[in-house]
Amino acid sequence: MFKAKIFVSLKQSVLDPQGQVITNALHSQGFDSVVETRVSKYFELLINTMDIEKAEEEVKNICDKVLANPNTESWKYELEGVK
Repeated sequence: MFKAKIFVSLKQSVLDPQGQVITNALHSQGFDSVVETRVSKYFELLINTMDIEKAEEEVKNICDKVLANPNTESWKYELEGVK
């Protein structure tokens, strides 16, 4: 079995209004050194297979079809074996 740790974030070319609101809030709290905040999503999936290639293919399909909007978001993942 594998655990997939998936990170989905807006592409750098896409404005992040939620991140801007957070940056403004941080500035209002005195955290003036923060230049930019980007909001991302994090997912953990358990994949029930012993075949790492199958697990990778499954994760890629899930990211492309369900978790990320390919027009505005990019994703990356890590796989780790679990018992």
